[in-house]
Amino acid sequence: MTQKAVQLDRETFSCSICLDLLKDPVTTPCGHSYCTNCINNHWDTEDEKRIHSCPQCRKSFTPRPELLKNTMLAVLVEQLKKTGLQAAPADLCYAGPEDVACDVCTGRKLRAVKSCLQCVASYCEKHLQPHYESAAFKKHKLVEPSEKLLENICSRHDEVMKMFCRTDQQCICYLCSVDEHKGHDTVSAAAERTERQRELEGSRHNIQQRIQDREEYVKLLQQEVEATQLIRLMEKRRSDVKQQVRSQQETEVSRVKELQEKLEQEITELKRKDAELKKLSHTEDHNQFLHNYPSLSALSESTHSSSIKIRLLKYFEDVTAAVSELRDKLQDVLRETWTNISLTVTQVDVLLSQPEPKTRADFLRYSCEITLDPNTAHRQLLLSKGNRKATIVSKQLSYSNHPDRFTKWFQVLSRESLTGRCYWEVEWRGEVYVAAAYKNIRRTGWTNESKFGHNDKSWSLSCDTNSYQFYYKNIQTLVSGPPSSRVGVYLDHSAGILSFYSVSDTMTLLHRVQTTFTEPLYAGLWLRCIEDSAEFCKLK
Repeated sequence: MTQKAVQLDRETFSCSICLDLLKDPVTTPCGHSYCTNCINNHWDTEDEKRIHSCPQCRKSFTPRPELLKNTMLAVLVEQLKKTGLQAAPADLCYAGPEDVACDVCTGRKLRAVKSCLQCVASYCEKHLQPHYESAAFKKHKLVEPSEKLLENICSRHDEVMKMFCRTDQQCICYLCSVDEHKGHDTVSAAAERTERQRELEGSRHNIQQRIQDREEYVKLLQQEVEATQLIRLMEKRRSDVKQQVRSQQETEVSRVKELQEKLEQEITELKRKDAELKKLSHTEDHNQFLHNYPSLSALSESTHSSSIKIRLLKYFEDVTAAVSELRDKLQDVLRETWTNISLTVTQVDVLLSQPEPKTRADFLRYSCEITLDPNTAHRQLLLSKGNRKATIVSKQLSYSNHPDRFTKWFQVLSRESLTGRCYWEVEWRGEVYVAAAYKNIRRTGWTNESKFGHNDKSWSLSCDTNSYQFYYKNIQTLVSGPPSSRVGVYLDHSAGILSFYSVSDTMTLLHRVQTTFTEPLYAGLWLRCIEDSAEFCKLK
C-alpha cells in the first residue's frame, strides 16, 4: 500500500496555498486540507469580514471553524518524505511566469520541455513521451519550448504554415499557395530558411571581417597615440637633460675659470723667478752668485699636472652615450610606427608619386634586402643563406610552435613589412609561387584562405619551366613572357601598384596589379615539390 502511494502525484499532498508538501496538515469542514500556518494566516486576513471561506471551493463558514490536526494525513506525508518523494526538486518543474506551460497538464501545469510544430502544442517531460515512443509522432518536428506556436498557424485556413511566399515575403500554408498566393514565387519554409541561413552566415562573415579590420585600425591608432606620447616624453626628458647639463656646465665652467686663474698666477710667478735666475746666471762675481743662489733656486710648490683635470668634454661622455642609446631605441620604435602612419597619407603619396621605373638600374634604386621569417615557415621548409633561401625537404624540421606558422601549404613570409617603393628579385628552381600578402592571411587549414593568390589577402605569380600564371581571389590569369629563373617584383604601395617582371639581360613586364593596399605587404614564397627552392637575391 505504501509503495503504491509513493507513485501518487506530489500535487495530491501539496498545500494549495504555499504549493509545498503539507506541514502539520488540518482539514476544513468542506474536506480540503492545508498547512496549519497557511490556513490560519489566510483566515486571519478575513477576520474583519467575520466570514471565513475555503481557498479552494470558496465555501463560507460562520463562525470561524476550529481546526484539528489531520493525524492520518500527517503520518502519510511523513512516510512519503522518507520514501523519496521529497528528494524531487522543490518546484517539481512547475511552470512559472517566465516558463512555457504544458498544454496537456490539468490543474497546476508543469513546465514544457519541448514544443511540437506539427501538433502546435507544448509538452512536459511526461506528456512528451508518446513523441519518442510512438511511430505516429516520429516525423513531428520538436523544438525548444515556445509561446508563439500559434503564429505558425494560418489565421485564414487554420493550417500549419509550411510555405513561404517570396513575392509577398510572408509565411503561408499550402491552401494559401493555391488560393490568394496562386502564381506567386513560393517555396517551402525549410528551403527559404536554408537560403536565409546562407545569407545570415555571409552577413556574419562580413561583420566579423569588419570587426577584424576595425580592430586593426584601433591598433594602428593606439600605436600612433603611443608614438605621440613617446615623443612628448622624449621632449620632457630632453628638457630635463638640458637643464641638468646646463647646471653641470655652469659648475664646470666656474671650476675651470678658478683653475685657469690659479695657473696664470703660477705662470707669472715662474716667469719672474726665471728672470731672476737668468740674471744670477750672468753674475761674474763668484761670491755674490754663491750668496744669492740659495734664496733664488728654491721654487714654490707647483700645481701638479695630474691634478689638472680638464673634464668639460669628458664629463658629458656618459650623457652622450645614454642619449645615443635612447636615440637608437626611439628610431626603432618610430621606424615601425611610421610604417603604419604612412598608410594614412596614401592619397598625398599618390599625388606626388613619380613615374614607374623603366630600366633595371631604375628599379635597383628601390631595392630592399628581404629575409624570411622562421616563425612563418612550414615545418618542411629549410631556410638557409641567412634566411634568404627556402627549400622543401622530405622530413619535418624541429621548428617551435608559433601561431604565425603555415601548417598545410609549403609557404613562408618575409620578416620585413613593405610600404612605399620597394623592389626585390627571386631566383627560383622547380615550381614556385612568388607572392605578396597581408600579415593577417590565414595560416592553418587546407583552404583557399591560407593559399597565396587564392583569396583577397594575397597576390601570387606561379613560375615553372614552361609558363607563368597570376592568381588573385582564386582567379587564374595566363601570363606570357620569356622564361627566366629570376623574377623581379616592384611595389609602389601608395600608388597601389604591384608588378612582376621576367629578369634576364632585359626586364619584361609579366603582370601588373592596380589596386588600393590597406595594410603593409609582406613578400612570400610558396613551393610545391620536394627540392624546389627559391632565394631572395642580394641586389646591393
